[in-house]
Amino acid sequence: MTAGLWQNWVLPGIWITVQLLVYSAALAGVVAFAVGMARTHRSGLVRFLAGFYTEIFRGTSALILMFWLFFVLPPLLGWQLVPMWAAVLALGLSYGAYGAEIVRGALNSVAPAQREAGIALSLTPWQRMRLILLPQAVPEMIPPFCNLLIELLKGTALVSLLGVGDVSFAAYLVRLATQESAQVYTISLVIYFVLAFVLTRSMKVLERKTKRNVGIEPEPGVLGGMFAKRAEAKAAGSTVTGGVSK
Repeated sequence: MTAGLWQNWVLPGIWITVQLLVYSAALAGVVAFAVGMARTHRSGLVRFLAGFYTEIFRGTSALILMFWLFFVLPPLLGWQLVPMWAAVLALGLSYGAYGAEIVRGALNSVAPAQREAGIALSLTPWQRMRLILLPQAVPEMIPPFCNLLIELLKGTALVSLLGVGDVSFAAYLVRLATQESAQVYTISLVIYFVLAFVLTRSMKVLERKTKRNVGIEPEPGVLGGMFAKRAEAKAAGSTVTGGVSK
């Protein structure tokens, strides 16, 4: 691959992919928290509407939704969406529905006693959500959100079908120009892996920080966990032996 192809197609493609990821993740995050919290609302109507949204967007294809927003919606409304924003809307709304279930599950995992304590303190529902439930639920959301973010990164490749110049579209153009399929698509795989690795490491740091903020000690790594378990087992054995000798 020549320097010109790299500079004119691949690097701009990486930048477009990063933009798509950021914009779609921002929209998906807003949707996830809004719909997820609505799924735990006291009102049955609010829960029904939030559940209806979740089922609709989880049960439809993000690619077909993207095509619908780009090809079907303009004749109905009389204005055309830019391919980039049609892709952001489709990805954000679709992945936001999956994220809503993560938020709902994390909120429901908070001990009922915490909710009862908020009621005893005469906190409003929003104050209970903001001061008690969300701070404890957010650390539990981060690992599944990390997986969803990686899936969203890989889902951005769908936008190449609308002619958006992301990494996958740039790889297609470079392959046509050079006829070097193996080299081009290997580089594309490496690019996606590097982006995913950066996301994973960033989310790990965020998870540790949020756990410390609520007084939860982060889990040790693999080796640290092995040594901790051995130390606990050794201590338990010493206690049992001491009791028998007495």
